[in-house]
Formats: sequence, C-alpha cells, structure tokens
Amino acid sequence: MMNPFQMKPTTAAQRIRGVLLVLLVLFAGIAEGKPHSAFTPPPGSGERRQILGSLRHEIFRLHRLDVVFVVGFLKVQDGWAWVETLPQSPDGKSRYEGVSALLRKSGGLWRIAELACSEPDDSECLGSPDYFRKLKARFPALPLSVLPPGSVAGAPRK
Repeated sequence: MMNPFQMKPTTAAQRIRGVLLVLLVLFAGIAEGKPHSAFTPPPGSGERRQILGSLRHEIFRLHRLDVVFVVGFLKVQDGWAWVETLPQSPDGKSRYEGVSALLRKSGGLWRIAELACSEPDDSECLGSPDYFRKLKARFPALPLSVLPPGSVAGAPRK
C-alpha cells in the first residue's frame, strides 16, 4: 500500500514547468508596468552615495567647498530625487546654509536638474508658497511622491 504523503517522482519536464510557473508569478508585477513607489535610499547605499556625490560635486563647482551632508529629506522614484541637506565641512567644524535640489538620473548617472535657491524674499525660491507647484510645471514628469509632504498641494511646509 502506498503512503498518501509520499510524493510521486516527477519528470524533468514537470520540474521545468514548475520553475517557469514560479518565475511567471514572480515577474507578473514587472510585466504590468506598475510604477515603483518613492523610497529613501539607506545610508551607505550606492544610490544615496551617487545622489549626494552629484550634489557634492555641484557645491564644489559653485563654491569651492569640500562638504559632507547631513540629510534631512531624501526621496527617490523613477529616476527622480529630491534632497534637502545641511552641508558641513568634513571635520564638522564649519556648517553652511541648507541645500535642496532636484536630481534626475540620466544615462545611469544622477545629475542636478535644479538647485533650489533659498533667498527668503524671492518668489522663485524655495521659501515661496508656489515653489513646488512651479517646479512641477517645469518638470511635468516629476513624481509628486518624491517631494516633501504638503509641498505641492498648497499645505504649508513643516
């Protein structure tokens, strides 16, 4: 008498079909083309190092300052990133004005799309209530989910 819990031997063709079925289920979401959700790359990750490296290069190009960043906000989605930082000297003794930027990944590299100005009385700068709405108008493909909460809907920033 055969044990009901004993598995029947399978053929190679049955095993291949089983593997193909598992792969089909795993990749079904990718095939549907669902967008990825916004995320914050963890400290030390390659994505975060590349984004901050591009920003560091831009700060050096503009101000000849060698900086490290204290990151206050960073979100990435579909090749777009928004970052808000507090730059400081590598030894931490000098601290500089906050830097915020929109970056776009192109050709595998993160590039600055816009470095936000921070002049308090300039209606085109970060402090303006319309800044993020205008930013979205300049970059229509920009996913709103990479921007700080309340920044586009008209709600005040916290």
